[in-house]
Amino acid sequence: QSFKLLGFLDVKSVPCARESVLYGSLGSLVVGLGHFVATSRVRRSCDFAVGGFICTMLGYWFYCRYNLAQQRIRQRMLKEGMRNKILFEGSSLDPERKQTGSERSDS
Repeated sequence: QSFKLLGFLDVKSVPCARESVLYGSLGSLVVGLGHFVATSRVRRSCDFAVGGFICTMLGYWFYCRYNLAQQRIRQRMLKEGMRNKILFEGSSLDPERKQTGSERSDS
């Protein structure tokens, strides 16, 4: 069973969605309670709590998605490097292979 937030965000299958909602709710609690302790105004504190939820959730969403994209780029580079290592290992194109004098004169 999947949980859809606002009817379109599938929290279970979308990367970073669950953590964003959890951090958003924590941010909402901190901002709302902090504002209430400072001012004792209930309605205004609820407004600040909603704003804190939105800001914290979006902030963590972009942070998490950026890190996920960076990780995917690093994985793709590593996969390509491993494929090239296997492909060129032992051949004349292998950068780790030391060339002898006769091989240098041929090229």
